[in-house]
Amino acid sequence: MNGSSDDQTSQSSPQRQRGPAEHERREQILTAANGHFRHYGYNKTTVADLAKAIGLSTAYIYKFFDSKQAIGEAVCGQCLGSIQEQLAAIADDDGKPASDRLRRIYRTIGKLSAELFFNDRKLHDIVLASMAEKWRLVDTHEAAVLEIIRRVVSAGRETGEFERKSPLDETCEAITQTLLPFWHPILLEQNLDDLDKRTTIVANLVLRGLSA
Repeated sequence: MNGSSDDQTSQSSPQRQRGPAEHERREQILTAANGHFRHYGYNKTTVADLAKAIGLSTAYIYKFFDSKQAIGEAVCGQCLGSIQEQLAAIADDDGKPASDRLRRIYRTIGKLSAELFFNDRKLHDIVLASMAEKWRLVDTHEAAVLEIIRRVVSAGRETGEFERKSPLDETCEAITQTLLPFWHPILLEQNLDDLDKRTTIVANLVLRGLSA
């Protein structure tokens, strides 16, 4: 693998993607990056490696992403986005009681995060890098989970299933914090044994606090 300065990550620019999002070249770059990150690891992959794999120049890749970190964020964002979509589908299942939806969210976020981070250790490495380097997508993921929880709690309050005295924002923030051990890769690694049991215990405790 190349050890060029392509490894350098952007230190400031909050908007790191360049070029139209729908551009097929951008998707081609992300596909190559996903494959390289899974095979070689994020830290051992350079922008020059990706350019060589696709048959493009490094300069051309920089038209779409201004750093390796920007590419890493996009790849990681796709993975976390898939989890968010499945959690949102559970939250919006109006045919189920809010308490059932919340239990499923605990089980699902633990199961999907464990599969993503630990069945593929190379992706685990990129998520760790995202947290160590404080990538924006970590906050974006937590905010998405918070909004999903808000929808479930609001639904439970509307039907009288959940109490309505506690401030909604405070309640949802607290619940989101109890989910952290089941999606943060460092904390999750300590909870892999009996993961279903652990998520069930925490969910039951939270639901007792929410009961009307």
